[in-house]
Amino acid sequence: MLLLPVPVPGSTRFPSFQLASPILIRHHHHHMFHLWSLSATTAAAVTNSSQAHLPPIPSSTSTSNSRRRSFDDDQAAVSRYDFSPLLTFLAAKSMSMSSSASSPTSLDPAEFQLAESYRAVPAALWHSLLKSLCSSSSSDIQLAYAVVSWLQKHNLCFSYELLYSILIHALGRSEKLYEAFLLSQRQSLTPLTYNALIGACARNGDLEKALHLMSRMRQDGYRSDFVNYSLIIQSLSRSNKIDSPIMLKLYREIESESIEIDGQLYNDIIAGFAKAGEPTQAMHLLAMVQATGLSPKTATLVALISALGNCGRVVEAEAIFEEMKEGGLQPRTRAYNALLKGYVKAAQLKDAESIVSQMEKSGISPDEHTYSLLIDAYANAGRWESARIVLKEMEASNVQPNSYVFSRILASYRDRGEWQKSFQVLREMKSSGVRPDRHFYNVMIDTFGKSNCLDHVMATFERMLSEGIQPDTVTWNTLIDCHCKSGHHKRAEELFEEMHQSGCAPCATTYNIMINSFGEQQRWVEVKGLLGKMQAQGLLPNIVTYTTLVDIYGKSGRFNDAIECLEVMKSAGLKPSPTMYNALINAYAQRGLSEQALNAFRVMRADGLKPSLLALNSLINAFGEDRRDAEAFSVLQYMKENDLKPDVVTYTTLMKTLIRVDKFYKVPAVYEEMILSRCTPDRKARAMLRSALKYMKQTLR
Repeated sequence: MLLLPVPVPGSTRFPSFQLASPILIRHHHHHMFHLWSLSATTAAAVTNSSQAHLPPIPSSTSTSNSRRRSFDDDQAAVSRYDFSPLLTFLAAKSMSMSSSASSPTSLDPAEFQLAESYRAVPAALWHSLLKSLCSSSSSDIQLAYAVVSWLQKHNLCFSYELLYSILIHALGRSEKLYEAFLLSQRQSLTPLTYNALIGACARNGDLEKALHLMSRMRQDGYRSDFVNYSLIIQSLSRSNKIDSPIMLKLYREIESESIEIDGQLYNDIIAGFAKAGEPTQAMHLLAMVQATGLSPKTATLVALISALGNCGRVVEAEAIFEEMKEGGLQPRTRAYNALLKGYVKAAQLKDAESIVSQMEKSGISPDEHTYSLLIDAYANAGRWESARIVLKEMEASNVQPNSYVFSRILASYRDRGEWQKSFQVLREMKSSGVRPDRHFYNVMIDTFGKSNCLDHVMATFERMLSEGIQPDTVTWNTLIDCHCKSGHHKRAEELFEEMHQSGCAPCATTYNIMINSFGEQQRWVEVKGLLGKMQAQGLLPNIVTYTTLVDIYGKSGRFNDAIECLEVMKSAGLKPSPTMYNALINAYAQRGLSEQALNAFRVMRADGLKPSLLALNSLINAFGEDRRDAEAFSVLQYMKENDLKPDVVTYTTLMKTLIRVDKFYKVPAVYEEMILSRCTPDRKARAMLRSALKYMKQTLR
């Protein structure tokens, strides 16, 4: 019989503690899980008893007598061990984490006897001991590392990289990321420790480090764990840092490395694409999941309904909502609100009212967000009295209107250009006892900014600060953007620096705004500098970044740089948007480069993009500037053949083309066609007609 380890003479008694995690033993042949918890008296407490006891292991009717005897033997063996003498010994000796792995035969007899007494301890007990130590104080973390070093020194436990990964994993769960990194530097990284460290970073919201480690892991020839992809996508969603490029990048990695995708990861990927504004990709993956017989989670479907509603695909959002109900999932408030938001965005007021009615009939009470969306719907329709009635309904239902409700009313005024009513909303808000929050002030700043009221913008910002509300990235972006759009580029740059100094890190949107500002000033060195800073910060250029670059390069005649941006974007796996091609075609048009504009149009079609009215109008303008009136009118014919309705810009640009080639006599016919197509002429169109008629009158004299 093994001797129970005893405290080292002269050492201080180590304080007792409770092992936090239960031991999990898997019975592989019958797939049964047996659990028991180690108590302070059995595993950690300093006791004077020579025999500790564990609770009995739950029995299983499917387990044979021999296997039950095997478990009983394990229980009896475990009950012989008390870790407090070892912990007391390690604390007394102050073993450093970098202890040498010298042979135990060179040790003094007391340590040798201590090591031998722990020779038969199961690995699972060492794992639980480490987890418990890591969830305690910083000194216990050092002790946990000392335990691993000591085990390695005496060759007492298998798979030391597993022990290190347990340490890192436990540190990450305890929000001790710094300690986890320090520990990782003491050992060469293996797949287990890599995965543990990536998981720790993702759990603690340090996505930049997590993604960097995944990249390093691939460079070292290792494959990441599928759990880490779930953790990273979840962390991106929580921090609102999720976007299309990063989701596409992660999904391609999962595919290229043939990583097995479990149900949780599928749900995370679908929800991730939905939240990144890629509902088509999310729908494709949902179909794949359902084809395998798996059922998506409610939260995944709600994210998809919300994404479809946001991009105007309300019919598909309704279909997913009905699928939920048919599949036995009872939609809750969030699901109803997601569909309601889609109706509000699509200006389908009757459907919005109907879904709220259905919600109430199902016994689900509307929450603040429901009322906010309904107020938004009425405000967008100009039904201010109905919006005020909803406010009274909120009070009657004991739902206190919050700042968000008033910010939606303010936003509707903003979108109508009625910035003067901002002060009225603020007064009503205060009379209701609601204090403005950051979001409200952000909307108010944006309202004044869109109306070029920069004095009111800065006054609102100062008021916000005086009330102790710290600006976020949205605040700074709005401030910088409205100054850029007003041509105050120097002040915008100053605000960008102030943002840095305040400790608020710029996001991709901030950099996009500043890239556009420097591009308008043709400060190309600074543009490249911003791209470098953006990438150094771990931010990937997104579709807006590339569109902005194509636009500023095109407007400045730097067409090679614009084309290079398109190619870089495609190589990064991003699909060029119609807006990007519109910018390029328009840039060529402004310089009369009709052939290049036509080539860009052809590439756009080859990329599977449907040409927009804006792109076709730009193409007409390109032909007009190049005095190619026949080709300009062929674009008009193309529009008619492809069910694209010409607008006032189309006809005005065609009239301008005819005047440029001295075909004044054809202008009245174009103007008449515009009238017959029920397109209302604007001031510019009427001016074109007058100019043509005046010239024709002069030539007849």
